[in-house]
Amino acid sequence: MADYDRRGGGGGSSYNPKKRRYRDDDDFDRRGPRRRYDAPPHVRVRKQLVAIAENPMRPWHEEVAAIATLFTDNWDDELLRANFVDLVLQLAVEQPLKTPFVAAVVLLANAARPEVVDMLLAKLAPLVEAKIALGEWREVKLYLKLLACLQSCLEGEGVFPVLEELFARAVDLQTASSEDTIGTEIVKIILLTLPYVMVAAPGQWSQKAADLMEKTEIIASEPHTLQALVEPYHPEVGDENPPQSQSLIVLLQTQLQNEANNGWALSCLPRPWEFPLGEVEQRSKLDDAAKHALPAIRIPKTVVAGARPLFPEIYFSVYANQEVESVPPLNNVAASLIRDALLDTINVLHFNRNVTARHLIDLDCYFSPRTFAARATPFDKLRDIERPKSTWKPEDVAVDAVFSQLFQLPNPEQKLVYYHSVLTEACKLAPAAIAPSLGRAIRYLYRNSPRMDLELSSRFMDWFSHHLSNFGFTWKWTEWVDDVYLPDAHPHKAFILGALDKEIRLSFAQRIKNTLPDPYKELIGPEKEKDTPDFKFANDDAPFAAEGREIAGLLKRKADDEEIEAVIQRIQSQAIDREIDALVASTDVFVTCVLHVGSKSLSHVLAAIERTKDRLADAGAASDAARAQIITATMTYWSAHPGVALRIIEKLLNYSILTPETVITWALVSRAGNTRGEALSVAYVYEMVFNTVVKVTGRVRQLVAKPPLAGETDEEQQEAAATRDREIGAMRALFAAIEDALASWATGSKDEMMEASDTEGDSDGERLVRRWGERWLRVFRRRAAIEEAFLAEAEKERARKAQQQEEGKASSMQVDI
Repeated sequence: MADYDRRGGGGGSSYNPKKRRYRDDDDFDRRGPRRRYDAPPHVRVRKQLVAIAENPMRPWHEEVAAIATLFTDNWDDELLRANFVDLVLQLAVEQPLKTPFVAAVVLLANAARPEVVDMLLAKLAPLVEAKIALGEWREVKLYLKLLACLQSCLEGEGVFPVLEELFARAVDLQTASSEDTIGTEIVKIILLTLPYVMVAAPGQWSQKAADLMEKTEIIASEPHTLQALVEPYHPEVGDENPPQSQSLIVLLQTQLQNEANNGWALSCLPRPWEFPLGEVEQRSKLDDAAKHALPAIRIPKTVVAGARPLFPEIYFSVYANQEVESVPPLNNVAASLIRDALLDTINVLHFNRNVTARHLIDLDCYFSPRTFAARATPFDKLRDIERPKSTWKPEDVAVDAVFSQLFQLPNPEQKLVYYHSVLTEACKLAPAAIAPSLGRAIRYLYRNSPRMDLELSSRFMDWFSHHLSNFGFTWKWTEWVDDVYLPDAHPHKAFILGALDKEIRLSFAQRIKNTLPDPYKELIGPEKEKDTPDFKFANDDAPFAAEGREIAGLLKRKADDEEIEAVIQRIQSQAIDREIDALVASTDVFVTCVLHVGSKSLSHVLAAIERTKDRLADAGAASDAARAQIITATMTYWSAHPGVALRIIEKLLNYSILTPETVITWALVSRAGNTRGEALSVAYVYEMVFNTVVKVTGRVRQLVAKPPLAGETDEEQQEAAATRDREIGAMRALFAAIEDALASWATGSKDEMMEASDTEGDSDGERLVRRWGERWLRVFRRRAAIEEAFLAEAEKERARKAQQQEEGKASSMQVDI
């Protein structure tokens, strides 16, 4: 109780004099100084190394010397030594822009503690071996880049023996097959490694590099047989000044040969290991540093492609043919070296779009001074920059790199939405710098959209609408106002219609209308402003109106199937009397009612389909016409909001109520025929067909890549093989149907087009339809070729694994004997 009483009374009083604040507490702080906390050395080294070169105000050589000194002064810290080596290897892969700076720290640390390089090489060599064996070629390239930056401290020829052996594998692969892509990828890695060797050890390896490039020219200069599949442009015959695209490996070979003729200037690459003349002590340390033998790196006789599909690469730029060079020209090796480092950063850091965007904004920190113009320099001001100062805008270079991935064929490495988000984050971080660059990119892509591959035009439309949704849907639509009056089948008008539809999907019609100039508002009809479509059977003038309302009421109160069946029978009887296809009529009424009952949301319509899927499946199985009517009813009901209709059709495919063949026939034969081919210009029709093909090919790939389960019997394996073969056959039949439907549109031999030409002559409309047919055909021929290539590679992989298993069994039998 004494302690309790001392607090100033009892009875529950909460008085506490210690809580009162007096004026002298403010005037006289009696607390002692805060204890200083020094982070342990391994934490400080890690923090500084991860952030190396990010501060543009601090010279590289000072930063490198500070980190190397901190590391060597605390050499006895075992945790620091282990963490340092692992961190260097991690940074080489995860932040490739910083590899030269990290290598500079290693080189300077080597002068005081030569053991660090031995520790690093002891881990690095096995890593390179393992990545080559797995076919993880990006990691191979990035580790070789680190080795190339360390060339000055390696004994003998350093990294060159590894490059020579890799080239020997590339020659073997190219000799075996002209369609091989692994050999081309290996040659690209060799060519991208050489510049870093020449920068790390200037003047020492010129002849060696020249000899190696003389060999690589044999492969690099030969056009790849698959290059036509991945060309981003599809110009019309007779098109004036079509955009030019070049193979990356051909471009790189030419650029490096020009650089060799100029003494390997490589002015864009940083040299953080070069200390100013005043830093005599540091320069002498590097010159006197120990040399180290690179451990042997064994390369298997047979190399594999790995998990990531390899295709020839095309150098794509949205800033081509400008009056002022805002990006490196194609004859400058900087175009390839800067782009390569950026692409590695973008694709490796796919798990963090914010960090990726920050690296793009800080691009100029990681290359030589004066490589770029000042940040956020307006494009108009570039004309005022006098040579030899650079006019390359770092924002343009960064945006160009992202778009090159967004428009990569046949498929980008990451999901498309990731590249969308990187551009969005970059624009949020530096709106004044990035927004004008994006504006010029949009104008270039819109201007060239009629010449672009149709799949890339669709990606542009998706990105454009998504990007605007993140910035209040604002765009200078007045620039394109003349295109509003073009025919709907014109590529520019089709793009505008498709983009507006995508914007409405991401918002609502009235809001989008308010962002548009008056001429565009006519493109958004009043029906798009309704949350749910009108129920056509609410009008007594519609055929079977009474029965439609009755079925809708039965569905709402979840009536028994017998009650619904009775109404269906009435509809079919009336249809027979009117000489209409009874099954088609009843299917139209029933599907429309299901959609009306589920019109509140996607979850509502899925619940309605789930309850009625047996009846829908029976109707679809009864005839092709009934299956087609399911699509027609869905697209008609949701005609104002085709995005909703596509989602419903996708769900009907998942339930096997519809078949992929039905979707293809409806879109490319029925719908296209009814509109004399103009439906080919409609964005959502292409989206429907493309999504259906992706669903089918994805299913086939899943079955083909599925490994046999442990303990699976022979009968089960045979059944799985039969299922796989059946799905492959169905996929090939689907591509054949697409080819057959589109070829007639592309050549103008379709009946509807021939009838139109007889009455109207060779009109502009017919020419536009033919052009759309050609563009569609190119997309799906490429898709078919890619899937066939995948099946061929999968078959080779199965044969290789089977051979390995047989060899394993044989060796185990020999051991037993």
